[in-house]
Amino acid sequence: MNSLRIIIVTGMSGSGKSTAVKALEDEGFFCIDNLPLTLFPKFIELIGNSREQVTGVVLVMDIRSIDFISGYTEVFAEIRSTGHSIELFFFDATDEIITRRFSETRRRHPAGAFESIPEAVRFEREQLAGLRHLAVKIFDTSETNVHQLREQVLAHVRGCEESGGMTVHLQSFGFRYGIPLESDMLFDVRFLPNPHFVPELKSSTGLDPGVREYVLEKQSTMTFITRVEELLDFLIPRFRSEGKSYLTLSVGCTGGRHRSVAVTEALGRLFAGQHVRLKITHRDIDKGTT
Repeated sequence: MNSLRIIIVTGMSGSGKSTAVKALEDEGFFCIDNLPLTLFPKFIELIGNSREQVTGVVLVMDIRSIDFISGYTEVFAEIRSTGHSIELFFFDATDEIITRRFSETRRRHPAGAFESIPEAVRFEREQLAGLRHLAVKIFDTSETNVHQLREQVLAHVRGCEESGGMTVHLQSFGFRYGIPLESDMLFDVRFLPNPHFVPELKSSTGLDPGVREYVLEKQSTMTFITRVEELLDFLIPRFRSEGKSYLTLSVGCTGGRHRSVAVTEALGRLFAGQHVRLKITHRDIDKGTT
C-alpha cells in the first residue's frame, strides 16, 4: 500500500475552504468534499492500493456532517495506524467578517435553522472547537483575498514537504485591528514604552534603527526577550516530539507599527541555529501611524 499524505480541510463556513481546495487540487491532490465519515478508511485503502500515482488526498469536512464532528478521533487513529499521515488545516475568520460575507452573498448558513447568521456562526464555532485545537495549521482569512489565500496554502504545503521539520511563523500585529486567529502563542508588549509618543520616532516603524534602539535598549525589553527565549528553549523540542510542524507566535502592541515590530525582529534572531524554517511578517505595519 502506498503511503499517502492526507490533508483534512475544515473550518468555519465562509472562511475560504473552497479556495484552498482548488489550490490543492491544482497542486496535484485528489480532493473529495463531504465524504461520509464511515467511508474514510475504505476510501483511503482503495486509493492506497490504486495503481494511480496518487501521493496526496484532501478530504473536506465541516459542519455539514455531524457524524464527522462527533467521530473523527477514532477514524483518524484508524487511518494513521495503517501508515498514512494526516494533517488538519483549519480555516477561520472573525465572526464579524463571516457574518458580513454571508450577508453580502445572501447564502444560507449550513449550520442549520437559526434566527440570525451570528447565532449560526456562534453555534458552528462551538461545534468545531475540538477540531481547531487539533489543527497543524490555522489559516486566518479575515484580511486576505482569494489570491493571497491560495499563495499561503501552497506555500505551507510546499514548505512542509521541503523542510521535513518545523516552520515557525513570527508575526507582529496591532491589538487595535484584532488578535490573529491563527496564533499558537501570543505575547502582549504594550507594557513597553511607546515610541509613538516620541515626536522624532512617531512616523517611523520598528524596522527603523531609531525605533529599534529605543525599544530594545530598555531593561524591561531585554528581560522580556530573555524570558521568552527560556520559554521557547523549553517548548520547541517538546512541540517537535509531538509532531507539530507549524508554530505561529504573535507579538502585539497597540497599533502594530513600533514595539511589536521591533520585538518580533529581535525574537527572530533567537531562532538562528535552531534548525527551523523561520517566517517573519508584520501584519499591521502599514496601517495608520500609531
